[in-house]
Amino acid sequence: MAELNLGKGLTAGKVASNVQKKLTRAQEKVLQKLGKADETKDIAFEEGVINFNKQYAEGSKLQRDLRAYLEAVKAMHESSRNVQACLADMYEPDWYGKNEVDSIVEDCDVLWTDYHQKLVDHALISMDTYLGQFPDIKARIAKRDRKLVDYDSARHNYATTHKTKKKDGAIKITKPSSLLERATPGWAQGILSAHNVAQSSLSRSQAEEELERAQKVFEEINIDLQEELPSLWNSRVGFYVSTFQSLAGFEEKFHKEIGRLDQDLYDILEKLEETDPTSGKEASNHTLRPGGPPPIPKSPSKLKPAVPPPPKVTPSKELKTENIINLFDAAATPDISVTSPTEPANWDSWGESAAAPAATVEEAATEETPEEVPEPTEKASEPADMPPGFQFKVQVMHDYAANDTDELEMKAGDVVLVILFDNPEEQDDGWLMGIKENDWQQDKENAVKGVFPENFTQRL
Repeated sequence: MAELNLGKGLTAGKVASNVQKKLTRAQEKVLQKLGKADETKDIAFEEGVINFNKQYAEGSKLQRDLRAYLEAVKAMHESSRNVQACLADMYEPDWYGKNEVDSIVEDCDVLWTDYHQKLVDHALISMDTYLGQFPDIKARIAKRDRKLVDYDSARHNYATTHKTKKKDGAIKITKPSSLLERATPGWAQGILSAHNVAQSSLSRSQAEEELERAQKVFEEINIDLQEELPSLWNSRVGFYVSTFQSLAGFEEKFHKEIGRLDQDLYDILEKLEETDPTSGKEASNHTLRPGGPPPIPKSPSKLKPAVPPPPKVTPSKELKTENIINLFDAAATPDISVTSPTEPANWDSWGESAAAPAATVEEAATEETPEEVPEPTEKASEPADMPPGFQFKVQVMHDYAANDTDELEMKAGDVVLVILFDNPEEQDDGWLMGIKENDWQQDKENAVKGVFPENFTQRL
């Protein structure tokens, strides 16, 4: 008689076998809880399963948060595109920078699209691949648990069979032990007893085979998991590093590029305001930029630096005593004779002679050359440990990222020593040459110098 087919590869016999296995496992678990059957324990494996569950939970949470982040990026992209499109629609064709504004709007949309796609390719797909291995391992752990119960059940059954063997050994074959044996003729009772012994031996043999089979199945799956679980647990470090490095790198690059486009758009709108005759505002070289650092100065022309004028030649407030005495030399002093007191002095000539030195003092004071009066210089008033060409100090108000090799990288709060350009013709309008004070104190002549925008700083 053919077995009843229940569909999807199942038959009545297979269903019955599965039901029997579940009943046997349930019975074995009950016996283990009651302490009537031994339970195999593996502490190291159980710790590995705890780590696996923790790793799976953390990875699943990261996957959900990453998907939510991508949805937020997508929503922000859509909102940004709507705002930019509104600006492009309102921007009239005859306004300043119309083509540039359209180009900026298009570039912003491309940047958002590229940013979202890179996050999907290098973060989300990697995340999905990483988590894809967990369900299979989780199913194998559950299967190992079932096979462990089968193995324990087979050991228990084998032990029970061996106890029965010892009891059977004490029974005499000549003594009937059942109604069948009692009803059997005397000459056939020995044959029936021999058959019962053979059946007991067969049961013991089946129990031994079942134990070997259950042990083999359990050990195969157990060995594989013993190797995979620690390896999977250790792999989380490299995966987290790779994922968050990708996120940080793409985000940093995106914001840098979008920031440049925002800077260009700001400059265009500022120029539009200056060229608008109805604005009623005069163009100003210094404007406040809300919510961020001031615009970086842009000047294609090379202008001479604002070098301070040379000190004016002014007479010294106090003439040195020796200079005053030297003015009254032998030619300027009156010829007074002390040997002939009786001879009257010529007071008129004395008055004229005395007036001459006074006039000479005034002329000397007004016509004194710069060489005779020490010139006040920057070097004389500055400390000796300042770099050559030092002019003054400034404090950085906004971070500035260098865009070229000759520019100075600055952070808000840095103090910069402003120095003269080696070649004044190389200085652009709105830019200064300087050395960070900390670098100068540490490296002196080896300190790095570079140019920086003046409106990012405040003079001390």
